[in-house]
Amino acid sequence: MTGYKITAGDVEAGPQDRMEVLVQKKSSTGWLWKVLAVLVLLALCLGGARLYVWYQLERSQSTTQAGHTAAPIRMGSDEATGAHSTLKEMSKKAKAAIHLEGHYDETGNATAVEWRDRVGQAFSQGGFRLHDNQIIIPESGLYFVYSQVSFRVSRSNDQEAGGRPPSLSHRVRRMSQAIGTKVSLLSAVRSACQNVQEDGERSGHGCYSTIYLGAVFQLDRGDTLETETNQLKQLDTDDGKTFFGVFAL
Repeated sequence: MTGYKITAGDVEAGPQDRMEVLVQKKSSTGWLWKVLAVLVLLALCLGGARLYVWYQLERSQSTTQAGHTAAPIRMGSDEATGAHSTLKEMSKKAKAAIHLEGHYDETGNATAVEWRDRVGQAFSQGGFRLHDNQIIIPESGLYFVYSQVSFRVSRSNDQEAGGRPPSLSHRVRRMSQAIGTKVSLLSAVRSACQNVQEDGERSGHGCYSTIYLGAVFQLDRGDTLETETNQLKQLDTDDGKTFFGVFAL
């Protein structure tokens, strides 16, 4: 807004000699608009920051709840074998990860799958350790735990005659100092030879069965993870068939 003012000298001068001097006055409301603009900008910034924090909290809570309630993932033999390479690549990209290959000595008296970290595709990094056939968690946090066991099941005479096929089971257990006892994290039971092909049944050579487990869990530093598997004599420990691993999220 612009105003004009007549000075005192104009009043004393005559009508002919008077000179009008125009003096521009700056609007007094200009600074108000600047202040309002700054306040609006600050409000938008604060609103965006609060929205971002809310989103991160909701995402974290959703992930944690999934870790405690996620159901075991079960795959067919072909899908599980393909998942092996995918999980291996994801584990390598994680800062802390361990991937173990399974072995079973048929000549001994082993009661569990023997996990190895220095053979084939097995590895460990970021503080993970394999001790007494158990995985030791290095730090508290969210982890993806997975395991697969493959079986080569022979068909006995009773099975060929219509007998009930054997049950296969695999379980991942957690031992925590906070809990003070072993608890089951993942488990699955299935009947052998559920998806036997017709030519396989006629040939009498048996069948292949696979159990795959995987889910996200909140684990504490010093926790140990181990597996429990039945029908060990039917275990298939060829490369990529039986494995156990964990990686940090």
